[in-house]
Amino acid sequence: MRLTELSERSGVSTATIKYYLREGLLLPGREINRTTAEYDEGHLRRLRLVRAMVQVGRLPVATVKEVLGHVDDDSLGRTVRLGAALWALPQVPEPDAEDAYVRGAHEEVEELLRTLGWSNAALLTSVSPAFRSLVVAVAALRRLGYDWGPELLVDRARLMHRAAVLDLDFVDTQPSEAERVEAAVLGAILVEPMLSALHRLAQEEESARRYGFE
Repeated sequence: MRLTELSERSGVSTATIKYYLREGLLLPGREINRTTAEYDEGHLRRLRLVRAMVQVGRLPVATVKEVLGHVDDDSLGRTVRLGAALWALPQVPEPDAEDAYVRGAHEEVEELLRTLGWSNAALLTSVSPAFRSLVVAVAALRRLGYDWGPELLVDRARLMHRAAVLDLDFVDTQPSEAERVEAAVLGAILVEPMLSALHRLAQEEESARRYGFE
């Protein structure tokens, strides 16, 4: 397909597509002549991925470029490739290691991983943004007087593990390695907000069942 058709099918203006091409977010098409190139379904899929990351995920172009660089790096194994792509997404700042609440939360989250038997996750505690995010959240709750230790988190963690199994089952249905990593990245950008919304809807439903609307 030509650029105009790629624009029509994707809903992205030709000017924006040219910008993505200049920034390296989209691979060049097959050159037909000096001024014309031809694009395929792979370009359309990548363009839709980029738009989801920019418009829905609200990621800056520089971050999108970094994430896609990991997605396209077939020299890496899948776990490393996926981890690198996800870790390039915006993350919480590094917590203050001298803060007593942070130190306590760090120990509690490590205890949670041991209780769950998540030995692989435990190996990544020093570098994982997800581990850091959990520590920051637990520390904030503790600072407010809420004791959210491993005994309260373990059942929720097991629910999340089930969700992770379903996520990766879907990822494994994708036909190529690049598409599998793409699906996992889109899951972080689109499915996580969807799960958060479902969680809130479930809370609303349960609250109405327990307490009514008065």
